[in-house]
Amino acid sequence: MQPDKQNHTKVLILGAGPAGYTAALYAARANLEPIVLAGPEPGGQLTTTTDVENYPGYPTGVSGPEMMEDFRKQAERFGTRVVYDLGTKVDLSKRPFTVTGDSGVYTCDALIIATGATAKYLGLESEQRLRNKGVTACATCDGAFYRDQDVCVIGGGDTAMEEAQFLTRMCRSVHLIHRRDTFRASKIMQERTLENPKIKVHWNRQVVEVLGDDEVKGVRLKNTQTGDEQEVLDVTGMFLAIGHQPNTKIFEGQLKLDDAGYLVLPDRASTYTEVPGVFAAGDVSDKIYRQAITAAGTGCMAAIDAERWLAEHG
Repeated sequence: MQPDKQNHTKVLILGAGPAGYTAALYAARANLEPIVLAGPEPGGQLTTTTDVENYPGYPTGVSGPEMMEDFRKQAERFGTRVVYDLGTKVDLSKRPFTVTGDSGVYTCDALIIATGATAKYLGLESEQRLRNKGVTACATCDGAFYRDQDVCVIGGGDTAMEEAQFLTRMCRSVHLIHRRDTFRASKIMQERTLENPKIKVHWNRQVVEVLGDDEVKGVRLKNTQTGDEQEVLDVTGMFLAIGHQPNTKIFEGQLKLDDAGYLVLPDRASTYTEVPGVFAAGDVSDKIYRQAITAAGTGCMAAIDAERWLAEHG
């Protein structure tokens, strides 16, 4: 639906990924009449995922966009209003809270933030062209598709080490590509990586081109010391592990963020932020798991937390 000039609701949910839609489902079933600000591209990171095989209830797998469409329909069935507007400014200094969007102004008694995080990419044209055709940012999500194949991981931190280790369980070999000559990962993760016979480290290298027309056939590397770009690795999958950017810019100065920009929750066992009546769910406050099912789980938690808080505070 299109936004009105101004809307008020008991519960406003920012974000339309697994966390946002699950929060909406629970809030709607509690008769809280939630509004979801879905933004211009609802569905979150899953809309860029071709096949999801690790979400319960889909025994034969499902495409990311199809799954998010199912989530939306289920939330709307119980009265959720989905508005395709993007929140650009918030005022959390007083209740009702105010969110200003591109097309309207929204006020609410309780706010659930489920704006997610965006994986960082290298910015190559070939990389973008082959996203979900061999280029991915989640080994846990997509590693099983590359069983007995040769793949590469980009990065030098703990996440890259963890992704590489995980992929060795199913892939024939894993090439770890790092643009420097030392890792920034923890010492124990470095040791595990360097001692793993299925991982080959390529120091002082960066990917300058992903090869292939309809699927990844290899990557072209640049030597960061000499500038040479002749080295080619024959791989069928490229996994980015250079970090995520949480979508929290509009909350700067109003909510506590960590050094990487993630929302900080005072109690990890709940979804409460430090502002009473404001809750966070999904990847916007989760730098560890970043899975659809964990996002959905915290979306459920946020709706229940909001419902109980509203019952006590009105």
